[in-house]
Amino acid sequence: MSESLIVPTMAEMLAEGKQPEVLFWVGCAGSFDDRAKKITKAFVRILNRANVSFAVLGTEESCTGDPAKRAGNEFLFQMQAMMNIEVLNAYEAKKIVTACPHCFNTLKNEYPELGGQYEVIHHTEFLKSLLQEGRLTIEGGQFKGKKITFHDPCYLGRANSIYEAPRDLIEKLDVELVEMKRSKANGLCCGAGGAQMFKDAEPGNKEVNIARTEDALETQPDIIAAGCPFCNTMLTDGIKNKEKEGEIKVMDIAELIANAQDL
Repeated sequence: MSESLIVPTMAEMLAEGKQPEVLFWVGCAGSFDDRAKKITKAFVRILNRANVSFAVLGTEESCTGDPAKRAGNEFLFQMQAMMNIEVLNAYEAKKIVTACPHCFNTLKNEYPELGGQYEVIHHTEFLKSLLQEGRLTIEGGQFKGKKITFHDPCYLGRANSIYEAPRDLIEKLDVELVEMKRSKANGLCCGAGGAQMFKDAEPGNKEVNIARTEDALETQPDIIAAGCPFCNTMLTDGIKNKEKEGEIKVMDIAELIANAQDL
């Protein structure tokens, strides 16, 4: 599958005197985490199918600084941010799309005051716009009639009020979308945000990701859909903890669409 992926870098584009329609910001998870790489590939397959002119920064991309900032290291965050802004501005990047709500929130809301002004779009919003423009079609395919529940990522939902785009995409798959009791503005964090992903749990009687997985399991889904690589990891770990691995899949919206289309 990956052999046919076309992923140009901004440097290659510049060498040809071209400016892509969008810069795809892959993010740390999408670049290095084996599970999240599958999300990256699924999204690229969709971009290729929809004939979207895009490019990545490749080795010039560095962490946005979100974990450093959330963990309280403002100095490190600003250092990381300034490096990225320098690169992005040198390439005259205007429109950035990313599959990570953490990157999305940081690039969109925290880079402007440091000199990084871009139109930043989460991949679910971007996929919805491709659909509306007729550049992408979605059919249910293998998911037709399946029961899917969607977990709202904190930095997509409550931080940026994006609730409809992911749900609109799921409904296009001819599935039954079931809501958890805590969803949208009342959603519960998966437990990974605020750099919690990288540290040991606080004392308590239950891990946050287990509590959130229980919310999802109450809906008796075939698939738990996510829109964030960190949420994906936490919910997958929750499913393993509940010994439901063979029964219930955790999938990113991009994977659902790519798999429904057999891309």
